[in-house]
Amino acid sequence: MEQLVWSVDDRKYQEKNEKSLILEGWAFQRDCQPLRFLLTDPAGEQLPMEEPVRFARPDVEAGYPETSGTKQCGFTIRIPNAEALVKKHEKLRLVVTDGKEKAILWETDSQQLYDFCKDQMMEVHIDRQEVLYRTMIAAEGWVLCQKGTDRILLQDGKGNPVPLKLSRGRRPDVVESLALGTEYKEKELGFQISGKLADVAGGRLVLVFIGNTGREEIRKQVEIDLKKLQAENSPAGRRKKVLAWENRKENLECLRKKGIRGFLKYVDAKAGIVTGDYEQWLMRHKAGRKELMAQRKTHFPYEPKISIVIPLYNTPLPYLKEAVDSIVKQTYKNWQLCLADGSTGDELTSYIHKHYGRNPRICYKKLEKNGGISENTNAAVKMAKGDYILLADHDDVVAPDALFHIVKAINESIQKGDRPADALYTDEDKISMDGAHYFEPNFKPDYNLFRLRENNYICHIFVVKKELLKQVGLFSSDYDGAQDYDLILRCCEKAENIVHIPRVLYHWRCHMESTAADPASKVYAYEAGKRALEAHYKRMGIQAEVEMTKRPGWYRSQVKIKGQPLISIIIPNKDHVKDLELCLSSIDKKSTYRNFEVLVVENNSNHPETFEYYEKMTRKYSFVRLLTWKEGFNFSAINNFAAALANGEYFLFLNNDVEVLTPNWIQEMLMLCQQKDVGAAGAKLFYPDDTIQHAGVVIGLGGIAGHIFCRASGSADGYMGRLVSVQEYSAVTAACMLVKKEDFLLVDGFDPEFVVAFNDIDFCMKLGQHKKKVVFTPYAQLYHYESKSRGMEDTPEKQLRFKKETLLFEKKWGKELAKGDPYYSPNLSVTEGDCSLREV
Repeated sequence: MEQLVWSVDDRKYQEKNEKSLILEGWAFQRDCQPLRFLLTDPAGEQLPMEEPVRFARPDVEAGYPETSGTKQCGFTIRIPNAEALVKKHEKLRLVVTDGKEKAILWETDSQQLYDFCKDQMMEVHIDRQEVLYRTMIAAEGWVLCQKGTDRILLQDGKGNPVPLKLSRGRRPDVVESLALGTEYKEKELGFQISGKLADVAGGRLVLVFIGNTGREEIRKQVEIDLKKLQAENSPAGRRKKVLAWENRKENLECLRKKGIRGFLKYVDAKAGIVTGDYEQWLMRHKAGRKELMAQRKTHFPYEPKISIVIPLYNTPLPYLKEAVDSIVKQTYKNWQLCLADGSTGDELTSYIHKHYGRNPRICYKKLEKNGGISENTNAAVKMAKGDYILLADHDDVVAPDALFHIVKAINESIQKGDRPADALYTDEDKISMDGAHYFEPNFKPDYNLFRLRENNYICHIFVVKKELLKQVGLFSSDYDGAQDYDLILRCCEKAENIVHIPRVLYHWRCHMESTAADPASKVYAYEAGKRALEAHYKRMGIQAEVEMTKRPGWYRSQVKIKGQPLISIIIPNKDHVKDLELCLSSIDKKSTYRNFEVLVVENNSNHPETFEYYEKMTRKYSFVRLLTWKEGFNFSAINNFAAALANGEYFLFLNNDVEVLTPNWIQEMLMLCQQKDVGAAGAKLFYPDDTIQHAGVVIGLGGIAGHIFCRASGSADGYMGRLVSVQEYSAVTAACMLVKKEDFLLVDGFDPEFVVAFNDIDFCMKLGQHKKKVVFTPYAQLYHYESKSRGMEDTPEKQLRFKKETLLFEKKWGKELAKGDPYYSPNLSVTEGDCSLREV
C-alpha cells in the first residue's frame, strides 16, 4: 500500500502578491512520518520556494482515521515569480517526499502556466440566476480583475446586444472572504442584471466579461439558457428538484408517514408552488377519504360532548338537508344537534321526523312562536347537554372533520399545561347557493382583540365552553342581527384561553338574502353591531365612541385619551437637513396634539450646513432639543441614548425622512398605546407615490420579517380589511412607533447588537414576551421617503451587515420563526406580502 496520500484542492495566481502561484491541499504519510515539499526542475534540481504553511484539516481527518497522529495535514504553498521560474527552467514540479517515497503534487510547463495565470487574472462568479414571474430574468455575481479594468457585455446567442439593465456595485463580502487588500474595498466587483425575457432573442443570454490588464485583453463568457432556467423554475421543474435522487431518503420517509396524498402536498410545499385558484387549493388541503377514516378510529384522552345549536326559520329543505347531513357525517362522534324551529308552518317538522327522527343525537323542538333569531337560538342552547356549544346557521355547511379538529385542539391545550380552551374558532369560506363552488376564504389570525373591535372577524365556527356561556349569559334580542358579535365579545372578555384553528371548517352559504352576498341588505344588523361594541367598551371600563364606516359591518372606535401626557419624539439625524426640516415643519404645522418635545439626535454629520441648520432649528422650534451622539452609527444605541434623556411618559420613535399627513396622528396612536397591555402602536406609512410602505410587520415574511402589502395601492382595503383596520401585529416599524416609557424600560430598550436591521422587530418581539400588545392603526398616516437619508438596503456594506444581523435574529428568535406569526395565517404566503395562497 502506498504510504503517501495527498490532494491539491485549489490553485491560485495572485498578480499583486509577487506574481505568486499558490497551491492549497493536504498530504500525509500513513505511518505519520514527516514530509518535505520540494520545488524542482525535470532534472531534479531543487529550486527556491517559501516554507509551506501547515494546518489541521478536520474534513480529511474524518475520512482518514490514520491521520490521527498527524494533526496538520493541510498545506498552503506559495511560489513567488512562478512565471519567471518556468521560463528559465522550462518545467516545474512540486514534489512531496517522506525520504523514501515521493509523489508529484503538481507540474507545469511555460505555456500551461501562462494560460493558467492569464485565466486567473480575471475571476468570474455567478451567485444567482433565475426567472421571476415567468417574464423576468434576474442574475447577479461578481468579477475580480487582478490588474487593470473590466467591463461586461450582455448579448443574445448570436452576439447581438440585449436591452437588459446592468448595474455594478461594491462587494465587501467578497473582499472579506478572499482577504483582498484595502484597494478593493471601493471597487465595484459586483454586478446585477435584470430585464424582460422577451428582450433576449433565442432564449440564450450570454454574459461577456472583458478584462484589460494593460498588456493584453482577457475575455470570458457565461451562457444562461433561459429556456432551461424557465423549465427549472416551473412547477414541474421545482417538483423535479424535490424528487431528486439525493433527496430519496427524506422523500421515502415522508411517503411512508403521510401516504401519497400527504406526500404530494409535501412536494409542492417544498417546491414553493402556490396556486391562485382557491377551489383547487381547497381540494388539495381538505381531508381525504383515508384521513377521514383514520379520524373515525382516533380516540382522544378527553372526549367532550359538542352540542351544535341551530335556530330554524322557514329553512329551504335542500339547505336544511345539507346542513344536518354535514353534522351527521362528522368523524368525531360525541356530538348533539339541537334544532329549535320557529317556522310558520310544519313542513320542517315533518321532514326532520321522517329523515332524522330515529337519530338519538338529533334533538328537535317546534317553538310555539317565532321569537327572533336570539330567542330561537337560546331555545336551542337550552336543549344542549354538551360540554361545549357550537354555533351554526341553518343554511350553512360544516366540514366533516370540523368537530375532530375542535376536540383535537382542546386536547392539545390541555397537553400544553394550559387551561383547557374555553373558546375556539376556525377559518371559513363561502359556498354558492347550489353548493357547487367555494370562494372567498377567510384565513384568520390568532385571537386579535383590536381586530375584533373593528369587525366580527371570528364569525364561524365559534365554539364556547358551556360553563363560560352560563357565566356571560345567552343571546340578547337587543342585538338581533349582530347577536353573534355581541356574544363573541362577551365570551372573549371572560375567556382565559381562546384558540384559533387555522383550517377551513365552515362553508357560509351565499345567497341574495344573506349578508355574505349583499352587505347592504341588513343595515339593521350593522347598527346592532355598533351597539354591541359600545356595550363591550362599557363593560371593559373604556370610554369610547363607535362609528360605522363606509364598509358595512366595520367600525371605528375613538377612545378617550386620559389626560395630556408628554410625548417625547426622538429623531436621529445625520446631515439631510432638508428631510429633517420637512419632518419638523409637518409636525409643527399639522399636529393637533401639542404636549410634545422633539429630541433631534445629531449623529456624526459631516456638512457644515447641518450645524448651521441646527442653530436655526432650535430658535425656530421651541419644542426641539438637540442631543449629540459621539460614537459610531448604531440605531439601537442612539435611540436608547435619547430615551434616557427624554422627559415624556411616552416615546415616539420617528425617522427624519417622514412627513405628517393626518393632523391627529399622535392621538390615534396614543389612544391605543395608553390602553392596558398595549406596549407599542405603529402608523400607516406611504411612499411618495401613495403606495403602502408600512401597514404592519409579519414575522417570517420574506425570511425574517416583512412589511405586509408593501407597494400596494394606498387606497386598497387589503385582504380582509388588513390595510384599513386597527389590529395587533407581531411588530411595527420604528420609523413611526409610539411606546410607553415604562414598557420601554421593561424590555431594556432596543438591543444594541442590532446595529441597523431588525432592531425594531426585535424590540416588538421582546414586548410580546412580556404579554404586551403591538397595535397598528391605519388612521395615523405619514409619508415615508424611505432610503433618502439612510441609503438603500442593497448597498454592499449593508448587505454584509444585514447577513450578520439576520443570523443574530434567527439565533435569538428561532423558535418564534419556526412556529410562525400568530397574527398571520399559515395558509397565506410567506414569500409574497399580498396574502396569496400558500401551500403547506
